[in-house]
Amino acid sequence: MKISTKGRYGLTIMMALAKKTGEGPVSLKSIAKEYNLSEHYLEQLIAPLRNAMLVKSVRGAYGGYMLAKEAETITAGDIIRVLEGPISPVEVLEDEEPAKRDLWIKIRDAVKDVLDTTTLADLANFKEEGEQDYYMFYI
Repeated sequence: MKISTKGRYGLTIMMALAKKTGEGPVSLKSIAKEYNLSEHYLEQLIAPLRNAMLVKSVRGAYGGYMLAKEAETITAGDIIRVLEGPISPVEVLEDEEPAKRDLWIKIRDAVKDVLDTTTLADLANFKEEGEQDYYMFYI
């Protein structure tokens, strides 16, 4: 399974909103600028995320988007399914050799497990948790 820009940018939008939780609505323009993405493309992606009730919009001069649920309750799988459809590396055929069919099912289940156990909070906080202090030495 190859995740397209829809899934990748959708995760970027959701991570940006998760990082700004508590700061009020975030505009797509600011996300586009921060991550050097097309604002027009992000506008196309936000609609399905809103329809899936993962984000909510706030109208007005200081409007934008916010997470509709806690970041800990939204998984990467939720986001990818909304934007990419079902998670499956290949279509499993009933008449396929049992060994190959079993392999495809194991791969699908492993990918689903990773996506469904990785929360938006995990993704949004990854950098902060993984950062280390490095010293710069000049000679």
